[in-house]
Amino acid sequence: MTSRRSPTCKISCAPTRPFLGLRCALLGEATHRATVDFAHGDQTSMTKRRLSVLSSEEGCDEEAQQSILMLIKREYGSFMVTAEPGYNVSVVFDLDNVPKNWEELVQKASLLKRNCFASVFEKYFKFQENGIEGKQRAVVHYRDDETMYVEAKKDRVTVIFSTTFKDDDDIVIGKVFMQEFKEGRRKYQQAPQVLFSHKEPPQELQDTDARTGDNIGYITFVLFPRHTSAAARDNTINLIHMLRDYLHYHIKCSKAYIHQRMRAKTSEFLKVLNRARPEVKDKEKKTITGKTFNRQN
Repeated sequence: MTSRRSPTCKISCAPTRPFLGLRCALLGEATHRATVDFAHGDQTSMTKRRLSVLSSEEGCDEEAQQSILMLIKREYGSFMVTAEPGYNVSVVFDLDNVPKNWEELVQKASLLKRNCFASVFEKYFKFQENGIEGKQRAVVHYRDDETMYVEAKKDRVTVIFSTTFKDDDDIVIGKVFMQEFKEGRRKYQQAPQVLFSHKEPPQELQDTDARTGDNIGYITFVLFPRHTSAAARDNTINLIHMLRDYLHYHIKCSKAYIHQRMRAKTSEFLKVLNRARPEVKDKEKKTITGKTFNRQN
């Protein structure tokens, strides 16, 4: 496997799933210091009844960071504070002054990662809406070995995810899963076009430093104006930024299901073999009164 990476941009933010934990914190049920570290430098900490959500976008160029900060300011406003060392964004919630709309606040806090991704998508959706072509392709290293590419044309926005498969089984299941995505467009004409390539990057990335290798896959989404319009873009962002987690979650579930079925089938085969085992000849048997006798065949 060869590895070629561009140092253009990397986004790593708090995940979207610590929803219940954040809700309990905002209700003030925990008053001691509690820190939870997430992968890739993300952190949520609670000290003196203040909840801090931190975000790190390592490797982003200045333009990308400004785009992210503008959207974060729009969403979080007065909750933003000076970023702590090693982080680009710090959002703090005072647990002693919980607003009446705390449920909306909990949702915003849990969507920090989504909003960081949204800054990139919204920018290129507007390029497409305004018919602007030729802008530099966005390259987002959202994990250490996985990258997202976004490019705008007059009639579409192309989003490409690279993903790394851990073993050969993941590759096989991943291919089957992505084939279902492709087949789904035949049933739903409004769905975006989905393409999947293995080992080699798609044609759109032929002139880049995209990674290649036996365990590398590329998933391409072609988003048309009906997916990037002002009315639909929020839902599009919500769905597409979780694609990688969605894919690998179903790969793991499929492997667990196959393993479970194999164990069940093996148990059935063993029962059949045990029933088919021939009895030992001249085996000593006992009557109901306890007397023994040898059965002659």
